[in-house]
Amino acid sequence: MPRLIPAWRKVKAQPGRFTLQVLRAFQKNQGLLLSGALAYYILLSVVPLFTFLFLTLSHVVDAATLMATLRRYIGLIIPGDSEAILAQIRNILEHREVAGWVVLAAMLFFSSLAFGVLESAMSIIFVHRVRYKPRPLIVSLLLPYLYILLLGAGFLMMTAIASLLQSMSDDQLVLLGRGWSLDRLSVVLLYLTGVVGLILVLASIYLVMPPRGRISPRHALVGGIVVGLLWEITRHILLWYFSTLSVVGVVYGSLATTIIGLLSLEIASIILLLGAQVIAEYERLQDCDTAPPGELKTEVAGAELK
Repeated sequence: MPRLIPAWRKVKAQPGRFTLQVLRAFQKNQGLLLSGALAYYILLSVVPLFTFLFLTLSHVVDAATLMATLRRYIGLIIPGDSEAILAQIRNILEHREVAGWVVLAAMLFFSSLAFGVLESAMSIIFVHRVRYKPRPLIVSLLLPYLYILLLGAGFLMMTAIASLLQSMSDDQLVLLGRGWSLDRLSVVLLYLTGVVGLILVLASIYLVMPPRGRISPRHALVGGIVVGLLWEITRHILLWYFSTLSVVGVVYGSLATTIIGLLSLEIASIILLLGAQVIAEYERLQDCDTAPPGELKTEVAGAELK
């Protein structure tokens, strides 16, 4: 009887072949098309969503503190020109009496569309899970709004942590008779807090968004860590590109802000769905019956790599 090979050993033995298999499956699933649709709806919903969270949390937290937190962390999502988004949020806040219900309706509508597109993309990527029973329709309908509540709670927590670290920045830590300013430490901790929060959000997406079955929490967390770190590297590259080499402003003029935002979200969506594709291909390896030691194959794609 052939010896059963653990999936991680197959990947470790032939990482290049596994990577190629992931890219082929991503192309077969029209990953770029799915990423473009997801980026489009996220761009439509990001301003109403942050404005709604700001209006809601401003009843319990100082508005200036919320705006400082929003300015600090919105660059994690859209690098390059986050000030334009902040300016639009301020504009809506100045007319909150008129725009309140409009913002709420736009947030609910576009956010539900964005989550619907993400769920559809996950169902295509995790097509091998057809043997699992799909989640109830009511859960799929309520999931976007539950996520918005969780994002609001996370944003409130980030604001509290940021306020605490800011209050520490003026203090000094006395160690071995020397005083060490906590200003730099607070900046580093603020940055790390944002990255960790992003990783947790990504892991939660991988954990609950596939409409059939549940992903292993370990796989979801590893996927969130890898994708979060990859996006952080990509974000710094985009910041450098937009500040030095980019000619978007020359080519597109007043549309440059929209183009930069859409391009950033497109790249982020590609990385997000690629992470899901990696998890899906690894699951297929785990679901394989048996394979000789020199083979790497997947169940659904029907490909065998030797």
